[in-house]
Amino acid sequence: MRPSEQLHDATAASLREQWRAATVDSVWLRPGDWYHPAVDAVTEAVAARRDATAPTFRLGEVRGGSGVGIAETLDDLAVLYRLVDTEPGLDVLRSLCEGWSAAKDTTEVHGGCMDAESGLPTADYLGVRLAETYGLAGKHAHHAFMTHCLVLIDVAAGDVPPWRRMARSAAMGRALTSALAPGHPMASLGGGAFAVLVGRDWELGETVRRMRDQVNEHADRLQITELMRQPPRIWIEPLPETHARAVNLLDDLRR
Repeated sequence: MRPSEQLHDATAASLREQWRAATVDSVWLRPGDWYHPAVDAVTEAVAARRDATAPTFRLGEVRGGSGVGIAETLDDLAVLYRLVDTEPGLDVLRSLCEGWSAAKDTTEVHGGCMDAESGLPTADYLGVRLAETYGLAGKHAHHAFMTHCLVLIDVAAGDVPPWRRMARSAAMGRALTSALAPGHPMASLGGGAFAVLVGRDWELGETVRRMRDQVNEHADRLQITELMRQPPRIWIEPLPETHARAVNLLDDLRR
């Protein structure tokens, strides 16, 4: 091995250990599952200032396949780039998200129905869940608009650079999944807008409050408050009388 190669290997190894320490201390949830050989390839590319799109795709694929959320995946990569005093380019972020989304093709929600930025399902997927809701209500001689409603969240705040937009979407995905028990149908509508299908019951007010608190908490934690509408708009939208009109409503809300 030439001396220059030895120096590069030592630099990459040092950067990897700094990355591990910094990410475990700040954003990584389970220290024991952080390392994977894909980490080495990303570290080497960044240390050598080479194109990192291929290794970050693989890293995203590994993270998605092991159940790591898109928010945690993006946060982790951001830690590495902060260590070298730069930001990942849009091509690198896109590659990471595409790798993560590709891994989700084998999960219970098909990758094509997932928004890679937020880790939430798309509006099309929510439309399918709405069909189930209307069908079940009709089966029991009820009306879906009497039993359920949509909670809409709008955090858009003007033009946002792509990297920061991804951070905002990731924060929202994490906030909404943290606020609600597993199984609540929700979706990213694009452009900083999100929708959640919830029951019209005595807990509705508490559910909305919990969402608002989680949105604000994650914005503060990820230091993206300046990228979001202040305060975020969160409101209850009644369901239309039919599923077809509900799908039209989602289409109108999409950005």
